[in-house]
Amino acid sequence: MAQCVQSVQEFIQDSFVPLVAALCSEEAERVTRKNNLGFSELVKPFCRLTSEVHMRDPNNQLHVIKNLKIAVNNIITRPLQPGAIRKLLNDVVSISQPAEGLIANVITAGDYDLNISDRSVKASVPWYNNWKDTLMELNTSTFYSATTPWFESYRESFLQSMPASDHEFLNHYVACMLVVSSSEPEPVEQFLKLSQEQHRIQHSSEYAYPKWFIPNTLKYYVLLHDVSAGEEQRADSVYEEMKQRYGTQGCYLLKINSRESNRGADEQIPDPWSQYLQKNSLQNQESYEDGPYTVISNKNADHLISDGLDNDIKVDGLSNNFKAHPLQLDHLSDTSSSFDGTDYMKTTASLHESKKTSSGTLHGACLTLTDHDRIRQFIQEFTFRGLLPHIEKTIRQLNDQLISRKGLSRSLFSATKKWFSGSKVPEKSINELKNTSGLLYPPEAPELQIRKMADLCFLVQHYELAYSCYHTAKKDFLNDQAMLYAAGALEMAAVSAFLQPGAPRPYPAHYMDTAIQTYREICKNMVLAERCVLLSAEILKSQSKYSDAAALLIRLTSEDSDLRSALLLEQAAHCFINMKSPMVRKFAFHMILAGHRFSKAGQKKHALRCYCQAMQVYKGKGWSLAEDHINFTIGRQSFTLRQLDNAVSAFRHILINDSKQPASQQGAFLREYLYVYKNVTQLSPDGPLPQLPLPYIHSSLTRVFFGHDRRPAEGEKQAATHVSLDQEYDCESSQQWKELEEQVVAVVNKGIIPANFQPTQYCLNSYSDNSKFPLAVVEEPVTVEVAFRNPLKVPLLLTDLSLLWKFQPKDFNAKYNGETRESGTCEDDMIGAEVIAEFLINSEETKMARLKLFPHQTGELHILGVVYNLGTLQGTMMLDGVDPSIGLQAGKFLYNGMSVRGRQDLEIQGPRLNNTKEEKTSIKYGPDRRLDPIITEEMPLLEVFFINFPTGLLCGEIRKAYVEFVNVSKCPLTALKVVSKHPEFFTFGGNTAVLTPLSPSASENCSAYKTVVTDSTSVCTALMSSASSVDFGVGTGSRPEVIHVPLPDSLLLPGASVQLPMWLHGPDEEGVHEINFLFYYESIKKHSKMCHRVLRHTAVTCTSRSLNVRATVCRSNALEDEGKRDNMLVFVDVENINTSEAGVKEFHIVQVSSSSKHWKLQKAVHLSEDKDSKLASGERGKLCFKAVRCKSFGGNYTFADIVFGNEQIISSASPCADFFFRSLSSELKRTHEQSNVSQGAAKQSFDDAVRLIQKCSEVDLNIVVLWKAYVVEDNKQFILEGQHHVLLHTVGKEAFSFPQKQGFKKILGNSDWEDLEQESPEMVLLKFFRPENTLIPTRPTPEQLSNLIKTSLHYPESFNHSFHQKSLCLVPVTLLLSNCSQADVDVIIDLRHKTTSPETLEIHGSFTWLGKTQYKFQLKSQEVYGLQLKACFVRTGVYNLGTPRVFAKLADQVTLFETSQQNSMPALIIINNI
Repeated sequence: MAQCVQSVQEFIQDSFVPLVAALCSEEAERVTRKNNLGFSELVKPFCRLTSEVHMRDPNNQLHVIKNLKIAVNNIITRPLQPGAIRKLLNDVVSISQPAEGLIANVITAGDYDLNISDRSVKASVPWYNNWKDTLMELNTSTFYSATTPWFESYRESFLQSMPASDHEFLNHYVACMLVVSSSEPEPVEQFLKLSQEQHRIQHSSEYAYPKWFIPNTLKYYVLLHDVSAGEEQRADSVYEEMKQRYGTQGCYLLKINSRESNRGADEQIPDPWSQYLQKNSLQNQESYEDGPYTVISNKNADHLISDGLDNDIKVDGLSNNFKAHPLQLDHLSDTSSSFDGTDYMKTTASLHESKKTSSGTLHGACLTLTDHDRIRQFIQEFTFRGLLPHIEKTIRQLNDQLISRKGLSRSLFSATKKWFSGSKVPEKSINELKNTSGLLYPPEAPELQIRKMADLCFLVQHYELAYSCYHTAKKDFLNDQAMLYAAGALEMAAVSAFLQPGAPRPYPAHYMDTAIQTYREICKNMVLAERCVLLSAEILKSQSKYSDAAALLIRLTSEDSDLRSALLLEQAAHCFINMKSPMVRKFAFHMILAGHRFSKAGQKKHALRCYCQAMQVYKGKGWSLAEDHINFTIGRQSFTLRQLDNAVSAFRHILINDSKQPASQQGAFLREYLYVYKNVTQLSPDGPLPQLPLPYIHSSLTRVFFGHDRRPAEGEKQAATHVSLDQEYDCESSQQWKELEEQVVAVVNKGIIPANFQPTQYCLNSYSDNSKFPLAVVEEPVTVEVAFRNPLKVPLLLTDLSLLWKFQPKDFNAKYNGETRESGTCEDDMIGAEVIAEFLINSEETKMARLKLFPHQTGELHILGVVYNLGTLQGTMMLDGVDPSIGLQAGKFLYNGMSVRGRQDLEIQGPRLNNTKEEKTSIKYGPDRRLDPIITEEMPLLEVFFINFPTGLLCGEIRKAYVEFVNVSKCPLTALKVVSKHPEFFTFGGNTAVLTPLSPSASENCSAYKTVVTDSTSVCTALMSSASSVDFGVGTGSRPEVIHVPLPDSLLLPGASVQLPMWLHGPDEEGVHEINFLFYYESIKKHSKMCHRVLRHTAVTCTSRSLNVRATVCRSNALEDEGKRDNMLVFVDVENINTSEAGVKEFHIVQVSSSSKHWKLQKAVHLSEDKDSKLASGERGKLCFKAVRCKSFGGNYTFADIVFGNEQIISSASPCADFFFRSLSSELKRTHEQSNVSQGAAKQSFDDAVRLIQKCSEVDLNIVVLWKAYVVEDNKQFILEGQHHVLLHTVGKEAFSFPQKQGFKKILGNSDWEDLEQESPEMVLLKFFRPENTLIPTRPTPEQLSNLIKTSLHYPESFNHSFHQKSLCLVPVTLLLSNCSQADVDVIIDLRHKTTSPETLEIHGSFTWLGKTQYKFQLKSQEVYGLQLKACFVRTGVYNLGTPRVFAKLADQVTLFETSQQNSMPALIIINNI
């Protein structure tokens, strides 16, 4: 139960006080009315005695009365009717509201926010463990005080307005003051008239009201003298006459009005009457009607706006400075559950007017402080000399009467122990008693005299004697089955027992329970039952029996009075929170019940307060349905009280929480919210747009796109894929695009990337780098994709949806800054905004909205949020489980007209910073500027279309397509370039028109190559041509990935379009290939913000297998032209590995070309006359060519074409040379990356020697195999053409036209390769190794040594000799030595046979060299030297002359290496005998 300012004893004593009637003459009333007060009002603030009073009990014992209070009331002969009493109590509660300005400090008790004073206590979670101890500390704290002044005002008014009853005498009048003014002509006669009037009222049968305690009522005569107007001598003489007539104990001269009312305005006199007059203004209203009280309708209450005058009202002596209840609302933290408490609702206009009058009128204007003391002295004299002696005398008389009638001992007081010490008579239960509540005793009945004596003793605080009398009367009433009387005696006996000083006996709570049950069930008197409950609950609370008090309060709640039930439930809730183990949830639950009953009683403000206090317990605990109910009620009550902002906040909470309500209930909540919100916006139509709670916006999913939407494909035209919002973000792909752009920017800026370079980002999202301000171009749209989520089960309809923005115009060249504009403040001349008319979000759906802005000026744009009308659909109820909103199309929505306009801000949190130590140890976020683009000057805009672009190719296939470049902007573009990671995939042709064939050429089959017709005599003979790599964009120091697009005049004017041929080369590896093109272009004007623009395209092509080409080169031992130039043999192995999935019938090898700076193919070596070069599926062919060394002219490549048909493909022209140079560049780049290891400085000279030896075996010869494939598709035959490249680097080492992995696959065979792939483990152990400092081996390999010195023997194949004539046959042999290196070589030739084993003799035969057996000489670079030898034979036979061993070393080296001759052909000679 809530804390009270008074103690329980003071409350009960003030509830039952001696009543004194006041009967005034008209003149006396006129004198008091000068102070705007009646006589009873005049004396009311002074009716409590400030000193102790003494009186004697019937045993003549002295009894002390402390803090006695009396009540002086005007005589009212007609009691208040029940309807008027109900209205009075309702008004008292209505005007008493929580005081303003209280400090609402909140403590944390577990999960609950409760606060006292300034001390914050933190309790741990879970809340069920420690919050009890926390709240127990609150109860014992001196700061803790929870007051409910409305309840105390209600209780006081209820007790004062109780009608007098015949079964008790507590509210019967004990005495009567007769007041006459001294200014009357005959004051004594006036006293006589008033006395007769009082006698008539008391004893005449026509007046049943008021009730009087005893027939002989004390009359006290008061002469009222107006000091400012009357004659003091006359007043004194009249008073002397009164003392002679009535005695000094029965009269009094009261002097008032010591000053004029219009004087002394500057003197501040206290006004002790204001705290009582508010209640009197309610109680003294005479326009009451008897009948049931009806609650004021909301229509009237809505328009009663307070003037705020009742903020300073004091009720029951309570001022506004007491501490707040611990569950007092925190006005600052939660706007949804706060209420201001200023615009108190008035119930009637008359109440409003009377309150204004009483609040604004000055009371006691003619009274001085001396007059205040005189009134106080008057009340004290009346009590001491008149009232208490009269009561003491009456108690003695009643005591004597009872003794004489019952024949008892001298005093009830002395016989008390005798009565109650013996055996007790068992009391009958209520159910056993008959309903005899209608039994009435005559006034002189001894039982009533006992009750009357008990009541008198109780009024003068003689509680022990009162208890004895009540107990005696109770037994008598029960014996007579007078239940109403018995209940009254039980009630007061219990109170007397509690109030006895020293607490000689415990409080008999069962007396109260019996009395309450009797009043309710037998007497049907809820008023008396309520009084019992109010008294008993207060007593139980003072004994810390909060649980019993709460049960008692809850038990009296019923349907007959909503106001009473609400107040009692609220007090029960306070009992729960004041318990030793506080029950916070029970508190909240009963506050909800109290709020509901307050609402039914028309007490909207109190209902709102109860729900708000309960909300503090329920919120955030996962009880969503309870939260929804409370918030809904708070919203409705706030709306009724015209607290529209609070109503909106409450409904907002319902909608933003993850509601578990059914769809119909959610729809009702939403409609209610929209209705309330509409009322709020109507109050301030020109105010700022407020924030809407629905739908949710996932700010982090917001994407921003700069530029126009991509055009769809038109027929054969395929637009560049570029960037669009429909594409998923790929981090790896984004990094690739960034690298490509850096490459082309570096090329344009001569190898240096500018410091202010900012990678182009067309689409910004949560994964992109948003730390810098993005750049947008004027007149190009900015598209913002906003992710909306509808958390409700009902669809939401957003209308007139658009972006909110702020824009500051800036001229970046003139340094001019314009005035900042916001959306809605200007027309479309600066920023045009797209408006989506209707945007439907179905239940629990996440849907993206794409909103566009069209900037028309340069400057800084800030996108703030979205603005829209939030509405619902008409008839969105579920029908047969089907939601009719599903499947609705835009523009066909059934709009019900209920919508509100509002906004939601887009606030995006940047990425968490984690670079520096400070950032790692704290939580800091970087900026996210995706919504703050800078609008730059006009730039050109390129669109690219691909015509006849293939989606499928054979490996190595050449296909011709066209690319169309269109400038769709208003300014020309230049410096068009394209960059790709795969430059070998495409070409635009050479730098000169001569090298680029026209489209398509006039040759047969419309070949993509540049061809010429050859005559039959040139077949199998090389046709020479030369070309420079610079012509094809593969010059020294340039990046082959960056390709210049040959625009006419290097310019593309606004609106112009250019079609250029583009040759494509199928990748050598089969499968699906994604190839990225980045088109780079610039404006003619140089801008400060944006230097260039890019356009992206991703081409996807699928390649299938075609041919597999392998080649080797070896030195030739041919004899012709030995002294002139070197020659080699080239073997080309071609295999058809196509599996006919592309419909390929057969391949034709049409030409084999070579490209090298030092070598060229000379002719084809055909071992047979069959020149057919057709290869069907799975077939394989081998070709052999002779290659000779050629001279290099200015670093140009020499192309040699060996044609197998009648049409030569010019291999030194586009596109053949393009793709050759691109593949060459890619291969060189790949080998360079592999060998990019630091070279060690140790043994430098030795390594140089090895390197020279290695160079001897290197050959720079590249083979290009050109082919045609015949494809049958849909009974039509097509001819495809293509080329494969084989790069030969080393003599004797096989080279492939395909990647190494595929090479292994082909070497092993398909089945073996698949087995190998299956056997490969999923996880392998890591192997750690230390890389070598150099890739150059310490010794050259035998293959490399064999190529250092080339040897050949010149001799006759057969030699005829007559052994009969001469036994020795001498044959001249020439040993040719050729230095293949670029350095001088020391050569040693040893002619001795290495061994003399029989096997060796069998191989070599028995011959010997004549002359020197060892020669030593030096060969210059590239020198050829012939050594003349003689071989001696002794018989015929076949001999191998290849026995000389050749040793060679570089001239400046010590180490000697032997050249190996194992690869040489056998030098066989036939010796014939003639």
